[in-house]
Amino acid sequence: MADGQALDEVVTFTSDLIRIDTTNRGGGDCRERPAAEYAAEQLAGAGLEPVLLERTKGRTNVVARIEGTDPSADALLVHGHLDVVPAEARDWSVHPFSGEIRDGVVWGRGAVDMKNMDAMILAVVRNWAREGVRPRRDVVVAFTADEEASAEDGSGFLADQHPGLFEGCTEGVSESGAFTFHDGAGRQLYPIAAGERGTGWLKLTARGRAGHGSKVNKENAVTRLAAAITRIGEHEWPLRLTPTVRAALTELAALYGIEPDLTDIDALLEKLGPAAGLVEATVRNSANPTMLEAGYKVNVVPGEAVAYVDGRYLPGGEEEFRTTLDLLTGPDVEWEFHHREVALQAPVDSPTYAKMRAAVEEFAPEGHVVPYCMSGGTDAKQFSRLGITGYGFAPLKLPADFDYQALFHGVDERVPVEALHFGVRVLDRFLRSA
Repeated sequence: MADGQALDEVVTFTSDLIRIDTTNRGGGDCRERPAAEYAAEQLAGAGLEPVLLERTKGRTNVVARIEGTDPSADALLVHGHLDVVPAEARDWSVHPFSGEIRDGVVWGRGAVDMKNMDAMILAVVRNWAREGVRPRRDVVVAFTADEEASAEDGSGFLADQHPGLFEGCTEGVSESGAFTFHDGAGRQLYPIAAGERGTGWLKLTARGRAGHGSKVNKENAVTRLAAAITRIGEHEWPLRLTPTVRAALTELAALYGIEPDLTDIDALLEKLGPAAGLVEATVRNSANPTMLEAGYKVNVVPGEAVAYVDGRYLPGGEEEFRTTLDLLTGPDVEWEFHHREVALQAPVDSPTYAKMRAAVEEFAPEGHVVPYCMSGGTDAKQFSRLGITGYGFAPLKLPADFDYQALFHGVDERVPVEALHFGVRVLDRFLRSA
């Protein structure tokens, strides 16, 4: 059981890490090294030998291994990223990099994504060192750079250039799972992620005939691009059920006493009420236009126009995604992957999933654990190149008025102290049993 010092440390570590500004603006504009050195110092204090690794100067990753008692057992990867998305201080109630602790809440960028989990990992590892605890299987701890952009300097670099550090790892756990989801009817759900949609960020390029803005131009690149973007934005993607989402719908239907009619998913989602929010974004592929670039002067028709689209596809859905984009863009617009990563799926009947469920239920017996698929992605995509099956498991017990999902990349990101205490206890319980 996590001791009182672990409960204090998880709060301190969360606050300290938030105060280290690791804003990732993309394009290499980030420096995680101070946070990596902080994490390495805490790991070294637990008797471990952390390794600091960089592909690019200042973009630092930390990896350490805890030897288990059973050398024949597969190893487990526990990972978190050190970078955060940008935050505009003028929009916040407190400075986003203050790490302020006020009224039982830790404030700042990274409080839920995901310096809280980083802090939990550190607190658990240090607690084990004090108690002389060794897990059954080897546990590899990794803190990564660059997750909020391409992961090229982080998990991608580690998986491609340092696979030996993860030898024996067959499963991994990281962010976005085992948090309290209040359904508005008094039930507390704890979704554990067992899948992720694939990432298909697209660059669209339309070419036409440049000319004067006052002249008729039937080869206008902007017009061609706008037409393609409109078709993409208005497209209704067909329903597709993956095994993870099917399991989620089946378990939720049983919990609510609803006939699990998987032939009419829209009707089933409507019956589930707010709980449908856990699955509705993962029953189909999606493509959202997000950026437009064209022209340099109002009276000049440009010869080229560019747009970017945030595309996501389900496990097994990439071919359909590609084919559909070919049709929607049409003959006058080219598209290519600006960034692409695989979709993931993990079994919900595995011993590891059962142990995660048991750990949550021990400390939240009133809760209901359900599987779900993430609509976005994590570093688990890159680590999957090493044959590591990824789960989302960063436990937090949250009050009913705490909109956890809205705080991801949002304003006034924060996490209750009690949620961190719960997370340490549950993570400790799971890792000891894993």
